[in-house]
Amino acid sequence: MLLIKRQLTALLFLISGVAIAQNEDLKGHIVFDTTEPVLGAHIILTGKNLTKETTTDFNGNYRFKNVAFGSYNIQIISLNANSKTIQVSHNSENKTHNTILKFAEYQNLDEVLVKSQTTKQKIEDKGFSVNVIETKEAGIRNIQTNELLKTSVGVNIRQNGGLGSDVQYSLNGLSGSAVRIFIDGIPISIYGSSFSLNSIPPAMIERIEVYKGVVPGYLADDALGGAINIVLKQDAKNNLNASISYGSFNTLQTSINGLYRFDESGFTVKASGFYNYSDNDYKVSGRSVVVTGLGGVQTPITARRFNDAYKSLGGMLQLGYTDVKWADQFFVGLTGSDDYKEVQHGAFMTITPYKDRFLESDALLGSLTYQKKDLFTEGLDVNVHGLYGTRNRVVNDTVAWAYSWNGDRAIDYKGDEYQYTWGSQQEGGPTLATIKRHVASLRTGVSYEINKQHKVLLNHVYTGIDREDSDVLLSVLENTFIGTRDLHKNIYSLTYEFSAFDNKLKANVFRKHYQQKTINIDPDIEEDTNGNDQIVDEITKSDNKDNGYGFAVSYDILSNVSLLTSAEKAIRLPDETEVFGNDGDNVVANPSIRPETSKNYNLGFRFGAFKIKKHDFSISTNLFIRDITDRIGLPIETSLNIDDETIVYVNQGNAKSKGIDAQLNYNYNNNFGFNFNISHFDLTTETALGTEIDIPNTPFFTMNGSLRYSFKDLIQKNSQLNLFYTMYFTDEFSYLTAQGSNTVGDEFFLVPQQLSQDFGASYSFPNNNLVVSFDIKNIFDEAVYDNLSVQKPGRAFYLKLNYTINKF
Repeated sequence: MLLIKRQLTALLFLISGVAIAQNEDLKGHIVFDTTEPVLGAHIILTGKNLTKETTTDFNGNYRFKNVAFGSYNIQIISLNANSKTIQVSHNSENKTHNTILKFAEYQNLDEVLVKSQTTKQKIEDKGFSVNVIETKEAGIRNIQTNELLKTSVGVNIRQNGGLGSDVQYSLNGLSGSAVRIFIDGIPISIYGSSFSLNSIPPAMIERIEVYKGVVPGYLADDALGGAINIVLKQDAKNNLNASISYGSFNTLQTSINGLYRFDESGFTVKASGFYNYSDNDYKVSGRSVVVTGLGGVQTPITARRFNDAYKSLGGMLQLGYTDVKWADQFFVGLTGSDDYKEVQHGAFMTITPYKDRFLESDALLGSLTYQKKDLFTEGLDVNVHGLYGTRNRVVNDTVAWAYSWNGDRAIDYKGDEYQYTWGSQQEGGPTLATIKRHVASLRTGVSYEINKQHKVLLNHVYTGIDREDSDVLLSVLENTFIGTRDLHKNIYSLTYEFSAFDNKLKANVFRKHYQQKTINIDPDIEEDTNGNDQIVDEITKSDNKDNGYGFAVSYDILSNVSLLTSAEKAIRLPDETEVFGNDGDNVVANPSIRPETSKNYNLGFRFGAFKIKKHDFSISTNLFIRDITDRIGLPIETSLNIDDETIVYVNQGNAKSKGIDAQLNYNYNNNFGFNFNISHFDLTTETALGTEIDIPNTPFFTMNGSLRYSFKDLIQKNSQLNLFYTMYFTDEFSYLTAQGSNTVGDEFFLVPQQLSQDFGASYSFPNNNLVVSFDIKNIFDEAVYDNLSVQKPGRAFYLKLNYTINKF
């Protein structure tokens, strides 16, 4: 029996070796009859039970990995040539199939549209309520990633001030930690506050996927209200991009990123870095921006923020291999970041702002990435991405003097400067509180394409945080009694995808399992059996487990009219800040907070894209419902319980969000572009008496619009000038719940209607290597507000230089 097992094992290895030996990369090179390489041509490889697609690189090269020996048809589709199909015999990895295309100024693109879809179209055609944002134009402009997101339908960015301030993302009314943010599928929270979305230049981003309400299984996480996935560029071609931007409020932003691959070995080096700085000294005014004089007389003023500077820097280095037999990508890397943020005030803008209160954060993480399509057999894809490292944060608050909005020390009614009795800017006493974390995350995905109609995916995400708090201003004994906090989370998902009726029907069915364990260890003093005091650990544990499930379906009613519907029972587990608190963000701990659940429903239609001569337009709309139990959020504020400085997350109760969003896209002759979107919803909850009320601090109605126009061959041949205009409208909302029929004084808590407009221009030089752009934000210097009526920057000007090298 042992001999049989050995023989069978040897036979299996032999079969595997033969199978692998008969699969090699199929390569090709395409040029025009002018000898110029064909850039960005769409290549479709077809053979027996096989269809693959790719595009040519800057040198006109293409490659299909792990293709069995045999005969194939290769269709070549280019914007500047007529479509061409060639037959090739694939029998060697060393052979390159050379093709020459006849250059043409124009060719009919109907064939391309019928036979091929872009990545954006493929994602949006699966039935989810999803927006896919492409970053090609944004990468050369003075646009932060958050600004790019804000132009997307159903997305609202809630930011407490200028560059580096706290940001929350709202999707169809659900915000905060209900919306999960990912970088290549890894939760961004692992990277820490020093590595935020605004720290990632759009030039480093391939695309942004925004899932509203229903989240696919491959993003296995407890994203109750939706997810935003930042997909970084992964091209295996040599490139270098550098940019520098300077503008109002002494704001400087720089970034550099590049990749170099050695063709012979496949060894690849990827590196990127960024540096951001801003004084954030923009002007503010309003009911809380006053100077208190003799007798307590308050005089309203327009003041500059004087304790709001922000600085962040970071970098990423990855070494590994790309496009080799055993891996599409294999990288080991190191990511480091550091930031400094001054704190001007607490959760609200109050009449006595902070001075010399600031936060410092850093992170150092090692990473491992492995991706391989068609591993061992056709259709089996594997990807693994892991992170492990440390994150630290320090809160520095040691100044006892009180200050006014003019930057001077505050005076009392007698005219004397005074100090806070508690000895610090925020109540609670002076602090140099430090939070040290060991963090880990592992995302694993395996998918198997049974055939073109059926696919199975299995995904898992693990997140672990070991947290230890301390404060150097406390005595050794006091620090001894500061506890430790651990959080461990596992989420599994199983997904089945299928299509039918000539691909008109596409369906995605999934199930998720959620598991989270939190451990609080707090030292305490107890008497032993002899009556002596001893230090013991008081351990509090929680173990939350639940299951979710959902589906997404799309059906092409006509070739350009699609119905999309999706639903999910989603679970959201309390995150580290909500459970353990965070002094730096003025958040108080709530260890008894419960998970929230939601039943999410989407029903949408997509019309287009319709092409009429040079006109191209599409319309999409989505109706949605979010039926939430034990919603996690800030307390429902009344005029009696507002805390000016600290906040605590609680289970508000049951809530429901229902509404509609719609988007129109229009292009003319690839020169003029117009985009408009609108979102309206109701977000309500019930009081203990059964009365339905609107949840405060929520904008219910928003509109965004943008225009783009291009001038080609301006000043120089092959150059291009792009003009951009963007409009953001937010209807008025209140951060205080209505006080019954008596509304006297409620206007104090009303955030007024807002209309902010931006303008930008970018000029691309003939070789497309250098782009100069200029932007004006908030053209008419309107007062704009967000969370809890915190004022955001007014008019600002920015100049940016962007330089790219794609051939070296």
